[in-house]
Amino acid sequence: MNFRAQENEDEPRIDLTSLIDVVFILLIFFMVTTTFDRQSELKVELPEASSEIESTPEKPIRLVIDADGRFFINGSEVVNTGEETLKMALDKALGDDRERPVILQADAHTEHQAVVTAMDAAAKLGVSQLSIATTKAAE
Repeated sequence: MNFRAQENEDEPRIDLTSLIDVVFILLIFFMVTTTFDRQSELKVELPEASSEIESTPEKPIRLVIDADGRFFINGSEVVNTGEETLKMALDKALGDDRERPVILQADAHTEHQAVVTAMDAAAKLGVSQLSIATTKAAE
């Protein structure tokens, strides 16, 4: 029996070439598939205010919604809070002039659904000038 250590034996080595190739391919894959574009960005064009007050020859229609969700058109209450009833009352107030401005005033505690119903009714009637009235916050 020969128990001598062999002197020509090399140490075991791990070849890293294939591992480096795989990491490089993964790096290229992630660089190619990454998007640098912010697609969820919302672009909003804000209206500009001028110091001049434009005079409107026609008196605008005031559509008021109180805290209970009741509708008032130019001070007179609409019979109920249904969209069809509101459309008929708004149609009667507008007459044939769909260019007449409508100002929507809602109480701060009004449910959001009542405001959406009013805006939807105005849109279905073809109102082109709908404004939402607000008050300036106390400083």
